[in-house]
Amino acid sequence: MVTLPHRARGVKVLKAVSSPLRLQLLNLLFDRGALSYTELMNYLKMNPNRDAGRFAYHLKFLLKADLVEVDVDARKYFLTDLGKMVLDIADRVEKKAFTPKGMLVRTSHFTLEEFDQNKIANSLIKEAKVPAELAQKAAKEAEKRLLKSKTKYITAALIREMVNAILVEKGFEDYRHKLTRVGMPVHEVTAFIEAKDHHSLDASNLLSKAGQNLIEEYTLLNIFSRDIADAHLSGSINIDDLGTWLLKPREIIHDMRFFFLNGLKLDDITQVSFEPPKNFKEALSIALNVLLHSEREVSHQQIFSYFNIFIAPYIKDADEATVKETLFLFILNLNQHAKTTLEINFSTPKNIAEKQAIGPNGQFNGKYGDYVNEAQLIADLILQVYSEITTTKPLTNPKLVIKLSSKILNDKNTQDLLLKAHTLAAQHGMLYFANLTTKENALSVFSSTGTKLVPDLTEDWETDTLRTGCLGSVTINLPRIVQDTEGDKNKFFDLLKEQYELAARTLSVKYNTLRQFGKNSLHFLLKNTSGDTYFRLENCSRVINFAGLTEAIEAFTKKSINEPESQTFLEELTQTITVFRNKIGRKHGKRLYPAILCHPEASERLAQLDIETYGIAKVKFSGTRDKPYYSTSKQLKLTPEPLTIQTDNLTFIQKTSGLTIGGSLNFIELDALDVTPLNLLDLTRHLISSYPSLEFFTYNRVITYCRNCQKSWFGTKHKCPNCGAMSTLGTVNRYNST
Repeated sequence: MVTLPHRARGVKVLKAVSSPLRLQLLNLLFDRGALSYTELMNYLKMNPNRDAGRFAYHLKFLLKADLVEVDVDARKYFLTDLGKMVLDIADRVEKKAFTPKGMLVRTSHFTLEEFDQNKIANSLIKEAKVPAELAQKAAKEAEKRLLKSKTKYITAALIREMVNAILVEKGFEDYRHKLTRVGMPVHEVTAFIEAKDHHSLDASNLLSKAGQNLIEEYTLLNIFSRDIADAHLSGSINIDDLGTWLLKPREIIHDMRFFFLNGLKLDDITQVSFEPPKNFKEALSIALNVLLHSEREVSHQQIFSYFNIFIAPYIKDADEATVKETLFLFILNLNQHAKTTLEINFSTPKNIAEKQAIGPNGQFNGKYGDYVNEAQLIADLILQVYSEITTTKPLTNPKLVIKLSSKILNDKNTQDLLLKAHTLAAQHGMLYFANLTTKENALSVFSSTGTKLVPDLTEDWETDTLRTGCLGSVTINLPRIVQDTEGDKNKFFDLLKEQYELAARTLSVKYNTLRQFGKNSLHFLLKNTSGDTYFRLENCSRVINFAGLTEAIEAFTKKSINEPESQTFLEELTQTITVFRNKIGRKHGKRLYPAILCHPEASERLAQLDIETYGIAKVKFSGTRDKPYYSTSKQLKLTPEPLTIQTDNLTFIQKTSGLTIGGSLNFIELDALDVTPLNLLDLTRHLISSYPSLEFFTYNRVITYCRNCQKSWFGTKHKCPNCGAMSTLGTVNRYNST
C-alpha cells in the first residue's frame, strides 16, 4: 500500500466522514462491534437488491481511508484505531455545534461542572465493574441522547437514569443493578416531612427515619441476593428492622456486673469515663449511661437481667426514702431516653446466690445470697414507683418482667410483692410474667418482646444468656404459603422449608456483616476491655418468626382452629418445623430459633400485600378491611366468673410449644373487666403451675388517656368522660404496639 502525504491523507479522512451514511456506518460499528456485510446493511435498513451498489461504494471509501478493516476469516468489518479517533473528534464537533458553551451538570456533590462523557465511563468502570469498551459506548450513547433532548437542567441523577436505561436496553441488567442510585423521590421526602403523625418525633428522629429508608434500599439492592430481596418485597417474608439490618443487633441482654467491676471506660477524649461506682446513685448513673451508649447501637430493646439482684449490694444500710427517690429519677430517665426491659426477681436463684457480689468501688463483698432482703426491697420500691407514676398516665417504658415459679408463688416472703405486682397488672396491665417452672426455663432470660435465651449453647448461664442477645428476626408469611400451594400439603411443607432456609440465610448475612464490619458501627458494644469484648455477638439468637399461624391453618383446612382437622395439621406443622430447625440449624447456627412474637409492622404489611396480590375475598386475615393484619401473638380472652381462660386457647399454646423455642408473647385480655388483684394472682398461680408451655404472658388493657386533663380510663373512649375533649385523646394497647 502506497503511503499518502500527511495532508493528502487527512483530506481523504475528512472526505470519508463527510457523508452522513458513512458516519452512520462508523457509529454502527462502534456501538455494535464487528459486523458482517449483511448485518451492516440490515442495521442501516438498506435493500440488498436496490442499495447494494451504493452501500459497497461507501464501505469501500471507508476501507481506503483506513477507518475500517475487514477480518477475512470471520468475514466481518471493524473499526480501526484511526476510525475510533475520527468518531471521537466528530462527536466533539457535534457537541460543540449543539451547545457552544458546553452542558453544565449539577452533581451529587452540590457543584456545577461541565459535562464530560469520560466521567460517565469512569463511573461505570469503578462502580459497576463494566468493561472499558462497553462503558465508553454507554457513555457516548448517553451524551448523544442528552444533546438531542436539548435539556436545560442536567443533574447527575438524570444522567444515571439515562445510563441505566441504556444498559437495560442492551441487556446488561446486572450492571444496571450495581449502578442504581439509592434515595427517596422528592414527593416522598416532602410527604415524610409534612406528615401529621410525626408529633412524637423530633428533627433528629426524622433524619434517622429518612436515613433508615436509604439503608433499606441499599441493603435490598446491594447486600442481599436477588431471591432474598424479592421475597421481602413481594411479602413472602418480612426482614424485620431492615433499616438497621447491617448496623445493629436487635436486642442486647446486659450484665451490669461488668461495669460495676470495671467502670465505664470511654475512648472519646471529649467524654469522661466512670470509675467503678461507690454508691447506689453512682451505680444507677453508670447503668443509665450504659443504656444511652448502647441505644445508638441496638435497634430495638435492651434488657437488664437480674436487675434488682445485681444492684442490691449498693443499698446495704442505705436510707429507704433516698433509695426510692433515686429509683424514681432513674425510671423517669429511662422513660425518656432508652427502650429498656428490667427483669425483676422476687427471690434470688440458687445459681446467682452463690456468686460473689460486686459492691461499692468494684470490690467483692460477700455473695448475692447475702442480699436477699435488699433485692426484695428494690423490687418493692420499683413497684411503688410504677404505681405512683401511673396514677395519671400509663407508663409504657421501661417495661417490667416479673420472673415467677411455683416456689416463688407459694413463698410466704414474696406474697406482699406478688400482690403489689398484680395490683399494677389489674389496674394498668403493664407487667410481663415469665414462667420459670420447667427445668429448661429455670435460668432463662426474657425480653418484654417475648424473645428468650436459655443456657443451651455451653450450658453456662452467664455465657449463654448475658452480654449477648437477639441478632435479628425474619418473619415468614404463612398465609402466603397457603395461597401459593392451593391446598397441596406436600407443596406446602416443601415451600415452608424453602422459606425457612431463606430466612436462615438472611440472618446469616446479618451475622457475617456485623462480624466483619461491626467494629465500625458497634464502637461501644464491641469495645475491648482487659482482653474481653463486652458484647458476645457469636452467642446471639437468630429468630425466625411466624405471622398468621391461625389464619394459615384455618385457610388450609377450611375449618376453625379448634376443629380436629386443624389441630392435626397444627401438630404436623410443629413437628415439621422442629425437623427443619435441627437440619438447617446445623448449617446456619445452633441458635437459629423459631418463634411467635408480636410484630405489628410485619403482620400488617404482609396481610396488606396478600390482599393486594390475591384480592380481599381470597385472604383470611384478622382485624378489619381498613386495617387488616395477621396474628403474630396469641390473644387470650378471660371469662369473669370464675376468672379463667378457655381451655382451647391454652391447648393451642401447648401444641405450638415447638414453634416458640426463640420466644413467644401471649396477651391475656382484661378488657373492661373489674378484676381484683387477689383474683388475678390466683389466676397467675393456676397458669404458672398448670401450663408450663405458657412461658411468657401479660395482662393487657386498652387504656384511653386525655392529654388535656391528664386522666386515663379503661377501654377505648371517643370523648373524655372528665373534660369532654376529643382531639386530646390517645389510646395505649400493647397488643398493637409491642
